[in-house]
Amino acid sequence: MQDLILSIESSCDDSSIALTAIDTYELIFHQKISQETEHSAFGGVVPELASRLHAESLPLILEKTKPYFKSLKAVAVTNEPGLNVTLLEGVMVAKTLSYALNLPLIAVNHLKGHLYSLFLQKEAVFPLGVLLVSGGHTMLLEAESFEKINIKAQSLDDSFGESFDKVAKMLSLGYPGGPIVESFAKKGTARFELPIPLRSKRQLAFSFSGLKNAVRLEIEKVENSLNKSFQADLCASFQKCAIAHLMQKCKIFFEENARNTKGWKYFGVVGGASANLALRENILEMCNFYDVKLLLAPLEFCSDNAAMIGRVAVESYKREEFSVIDSLQTRPRIDTF
Repeated sequence: MQDLILSIESSCDDSSIALTAIDTYELIFHQKISQETEHSAFGGVVPELASRLHAESLPLILEKTKPYFKSLKAVAVTNEPGLNVTLLEGVMVAKTLSYALNLPLIAVNHLKGHLYSLFLQKEAVFPLGVLLVSGGHTMLLEAESFEKINIKAQSLDDSFGESFDKVAKMLSLGYPGGPIVESFAKKGTARFELPIPLRSKRQLAFSFSGLKNAVRLEIEKVENSLNKSFQADLCASFQKCAIAHLMQKCKIFFEENARNTKGWKYFGVVGGASANLALRENILEMCNFYDVKLLLAPLEFCSDNAAMIGRVAVESYKREEFSVIDSLQTRPRIDTF
């Protein structure tokens, strides 16, 4: 039996546990229980409800991993960033396991996990540029190594994924908004003239609040008398502008890298919103133009999952980067990696 790391993810509304082989990176076990149905009635994640559901789901998944306990060499858990009350659920389970089984504890940055979703069951490659798009973050990263990941740009307000959720809510389309808006956009025509954020500025930054507000104003014009055609066309218009905004800032990022003789030759797109196929098509076209190889996580591992946490944990284990049980804390927000 291979030496394994058990990893736990509970940063938001997905309860997930995985087992990863230390020597081969092989994913031995992975299960995720989504809370989308429970939160859909509220149009978004309710932290207290999410915490209670984690308390119910994590033990159910953990029970299935018991046959592997004798092969465990460490326990890993997401401790930052995320919702504090949900992070605590995972951390409490991890601390209990670490103490009961006398195993070292590894704290994992959730965003680094998304980056390593590109390298599930295989070696990582560096350096690389990364676009991270999720419900909580929109970032451009330069990753030189496991230890050195620099934030080059981030959102000034809403995230890319968050803006999709809010547009879906304004249009009464349901939750989660990302796949719903994308689905409606495929059926619509981008006939609304919406603003592309920060279009005239060369700064590396993102902003989605103005675009979201423009969508709200279009809805008000019809006095909330919505129909499928209107919803589809507005979704298509919004998605087109949101992706155009990402691409304009990515272009600046790519241009800066092209002037660097030691620049990256790989570019990854990660996070739950990276599953958007229109975004993937646009990024692929840009990578081809700049002769950069595009890296993508499998669609099933774009959203939050413990497999990506386990992949990071393997690197930490090999570097003997362990946490003290009593001092491990949750950190809802982060500014650096």
